[in-house]
Amino acid sequence: MGEDYYIANSTFEWYPGVRIYHSRNLADWELAGMPLDRTALLDMTGVNASDGIWAPCLSWSGGWFYLIFTVVHTSHQYAMFDTPNYVTRARKIEGPWEEPVYLNSSGFDPSLFHDDDGRKWLVNMEWDYRGVAFGRAFPGILLQEYDSEQKRLVGSPKKIFPGTARRLTEGPHLYKKDGWYYLVCAEGGTSWFHCVTVARSKKIGGPYEVHPGNPLLTSWEGTPDSDVYEKELEERGLNGCLLQKAGHGSLCQGPGGRWYLAHLCSRPIPGTRSCVLGRETAIQEIVWKDGWPWLKGGGSLPAETYEVEDDPGSPDESSAAAESGGSICLYRFGQDRDLVLRDFQTLRRPLSSEDFSFEARPGYLRLRGRESLYSRFRQSILARRQTDFAFDARTSFEFSPESFQHMAGLVYRYNEENQYACLVSFDEAAGERVVTAVAIRQGILRVLDTRPVGEGPYTLTLQVDGVRGHFGFLREGVWELFDGELDTEILSDDFTGGFTGAFVGIVAMDLRSQEKYADFADFCYTGRPEGRGR
Repeated sequence: MGEDYYIANSTFEWYPGVRIYHSRNLADWELAGMPLDRTALLDMTGVNASDGIWAPCLSWSGGWFYLIFTVVHTSHQYAMFDTPNYVTRARKIEGPWEEPVYLNSSGFDPSLFHDDDGRKWLVNMEWDYRGVAFGRAFPGILLQEYDSEQKRLVGSPKKIFPGTARRLTEGPHLYKKDGWYYLVCAEGGTSWFHCVTVARSKKIGGPYEVHPGNPLLTSWEGTPDSDVYEKELEERGLNGCLLQKAGHGSLCQGPGGRWYLAHLCSRPIPGTRSCVLGRETAIQEIVWKDGWPWLKGGGSLPAETYEVEDDPGSPDESSAAAESGGSICLYRFGQDRDLVLRDFQTLRRPLSSEDFSFEARPGYLRLRGRESLYSRFRQSILARRQTDFAFDARTSFEFSPESFQHMAGLVYRYNEENQYACLVSFDEAAGERVVTAVAIRQGILRVLDTRPVGEGPYTLTLQVDGVRGHFGFLREGVWELFDGELDTEILSDDFTGGFTGAFVGIVAMDLRSQEKYADFADFCYTGRPEGRGR
């Protein structure tokens, strides 16, 4: 839009829903809005991990920003799952956003195309539960007209593209250039064999012919047969690309006439196939030849750098994805409320004054204990994404537990089934306060270490270096590390089958009465450029 670029990212079960970022040079991005920030707009209570908000699509037409998204209600691991799609709009990117309008539930990954004749069209993949057992649950892409005045779909859906031999066709986006309609899709699944495919037609309803160099983008240039893929992956390992799992892209033309492809990717811990940072966004420059888009550098593999738009305040080059890199973020809860609300998220529901308070005790964030680490309904967790392979996290707080069911401290988690926590609690048998490190792996909880800790205030730390991690705490001015090494690979997309990457943050639990609270003074996240693999 003019000289401004905007991109919307999935948030899955984390609240607020959808994060929109803004840039003027494609290199430097700032959070511009979190449009689904109250339960009237989004309620994800009870959704499973890595469900919730999928594949938001942001577009602009006629003075309106349109945001279209899926809210997955039933686990994506089942044959049948529920995928209601919605659209909302706003005059300004920061809102206010209108109450979302329900569109359909025939499949996920919807996007809205604004044709030059004023008509608007919804495209989404179709889900067919009957084909799950045979690998044919993705039968193609549906097209249906959207009436923005009536705020509803009109006419009947039409299947316009069955996909290619790479299968698992999803993530559709429509564009129009030089009289051609271009359909950009994701195929190959969302893991190592992810890719971007392109097809075109003179008519929006098809038929669509496939790009002669298909796929446009992928991290894995192999055969489209999944069994062969897996064998090649096992025998050859990863192909050396920094950006793995490249796929699910969308096109954008800059004000200078240059074209770009924004796409998903992941970066595994060096020497592993474990993507603890989750899905990330990368950008590739596109050139047009003979009526087709191609990567500027040739081939299909993602480039690691590109030249940014001319901007005197920007560097000459940018990484195609944000590098892990030595960031230091100190959050003083009594002073940095806006920073906290920008970088941290909650699970499934918004911040509530009953659970979180910056005013109850000046200089602190009061976190009232609610349900357990396993709950999908009412947890008191405030966390931010892990953005570095190696990092240190630390928090200081005051807490007065009177029962083993009172707990507060640090949490390092992927989902309810796979997470770690370092918690101050109370040992009734010993009659003293203790700090305990626990691990939950595939749903099974194991106590790693427990030590007496005395009266507060308390300072806990988490040190992560690639595949390894340790909890520690400060006692009488001396740091002590717990026994029991943390295996960070269980917090990866690849171990869990999820999409979010790992989060680190603070937690409070009261499994007896949901009343006991902890007062947190600060949280510090320090990224380090190193990070050991195996």
